[in-house]
Amino acid sequence: MARPPSPTLTDSERRILEVLWKKKEASVREVTDELSRKKPVAYTTVLTMFKVLDKKGLVTHRAEGRAFIYSAAITRVEARQQALQNLLKSFFNGSPSVLAQHLIEAHDLDTDELKTLQDRIADAETPRKRKPE
Repeated sequence: MARPPSPTLTDSERRILEVLWKKKEASVREVTDELSRKKPVAYTTVLTMFKVLDKKGLVTHRAEGRAFIYSAAITRVEARQQALQNLLKSFFNGSPSVLAQHLIEAHDLDTDELKTLQDRIADAETPRKRKPE
């Protein structure tokens, strides 16, 4: 019995999307060739991954001759947002502040990084002025 698709991107799926984000659109062969520059990957593996990505709604495709040309249906920013939401829900009870506290405690942040965080927090606390319409 096949396992259900992961709601988050796997590393393999993310690598394929990285190629699509870079190239805008590509065939299975083009993605296979690009991925194989770092580590050999089989055409059939990439083809299977595209089917999974298509089922998840993360890519679209069009026919060009006998080949399908794929493009990402999600931006890098949207993918990051989805991954972050899943991380928050899975490990931090949906709390961004718990995640932030963990990051601060688990990583040695230098003074500049802490200052940048403090500035971002201060900016977030400042009421935003509405632009005139």
